[in-house]
Amino acid sequence: MATYIKMPKLSDTMTEGTLVKWLKSEGDEVTIDEEIAEVETDKATMTMPTFEEGVIHRIYVKEGEAVPLGAVLALVLEEGEEPPADADTPPANETDSSSEAEPPAADSESGPGTPAPASPSGAPDKPAAPVSTPSGGPYSLPGPVTGDGERIKASPLARRMAADQGVDLSRIRGTGPGGRIVAEDLQFLAGGSGAGTGIGLLPSPTPTGDQTLPLSGMRRVIAGRLLESKTTIPHFYLNIEIDAEPLMTLRAQVNEASLANEGPKYTVNDFIMRATVLAAQAVPAVNASFQGDSVYQYGEVHLSVAVAIDEGLVTPVIRSAQAKSIRDLAGEMKELAGKAREKKLTPDEMQGGTITISNLGAFGIGHFDAIINPPQAAILAIGTISKQPVVDAHNQIVPGQRMWIGMSCDHRVVDGAIGAQFLSELKRYLENPVLLVS
Repeated sequence: MATYIKMPKLSDTMTEGTLVKWLKSEGDEVTIDEEIAEVETDKATMTMPTFEEGVIHRIYVKEGEAVPLGAVLALVLEEGEEPPADADTPPANETDSSSEAEPPAADSESGPGTPAPASPSGAPDKPAAPVSTPSGGPYSLPGPVTGDGERIKASPLARRMAADQGVDLSRIRGTGPGGRIVAEDLQFLAGGSGAGTGIGLLPSPTPTGDQTLPLSGMRRVIAGRLLESKTTIPHFYLNIEIDAEPLMTLRAQVNEASLANEGPKYTVNDFIMRATVLAAQAVPAVNASFQGDSVYQYGEVHLSVAVAIDEGLVTPVIRSAQAKSIRDLAGEMKELAGKAREKKLTPDEMQGGTITISNLGAFGIGHFDAIINPPQAAILAIGTISKQPVVDAHNQIVPGQRMWIGMSCDHRVVDGAIGAQFLSELKRYLENPVLLVS
């Protein structure tokens, strides 16, 4: 029988998704769990599997379009099945009860921009109900176009508000995912904040080469979460210098033995991950989060590690990292980083972290201060290892290798002495790296 592929919930805070790329075309056969499209959520761009089996008869959503959760994306038929009479038009969402009651919250992007901290249990937030329109859903409404015939991405509510206000949508600077125009953009202008001043409006084209780049859904969430972090979390910063000579010596020995036995090659970050986990176990007060009227201290260390991808930054999580060896951590991190770059991370692999590592050493950065990843209470900023003159135990100037590690702390959870104790433990492990492999 005919079945419909709908927009699934691919992250815990997702309320809509942008169909970035179809991996299948009309007429292609699909099987259950086969990847059929790339979808940009509020956290990352990832591949979407199908839960249907058959032949794709009709695709309703074009690449680049943003649609709410539950929106119909495509129609799938069984082999040889005749399509329904209304196959060319997607059905209205079943969750919609009235096209008149269209809540602004479902159209706005305030939710993803200011996400609530995840609960210790990791329970996902309830998504906003998809928006219905008289013509059968936001994806079926004819959209406005620019003078060049290019479709302007705008939500149904934003289109109606623009028509009521007599506003030219081609001049609006959209703040939704992928530059989509949402109701808040029209509300901003209607309130007088942008009227007559050009605020919120795109500038006229100029030959200077300057351009306005619309924010992707992922970049908007990054911006919102980092702004939330810096304005609501009282950061303070600690830095410590590490003698990296013993670490580099041991790493060379370990890699030589590992490669001789056809084993993996270990990075400096693999040792830092293990040291961070052990230090967090020794000073559990940093492995915690602020809960308003209490501090929640986690019983396990779920390690988040920042990974740079084309669209921004993601932090896949190694769960129960305290129970894993360097070899385990290295293997899992390599797999997660690969999935992140291939856009194949699952929601479970991107949430629930309790402490984060951000390493810019590979880019030659010596010192930096990272912004805390809420609801966590601490993040480490790892700098590069550099050769420099140092004074040895005999007061002689000799060549050495040094590394700076910064720590950003939530002062509501971690006091200066606690943060210093944690860094002292981290230093002890890294300067005695045999403790990491024992």
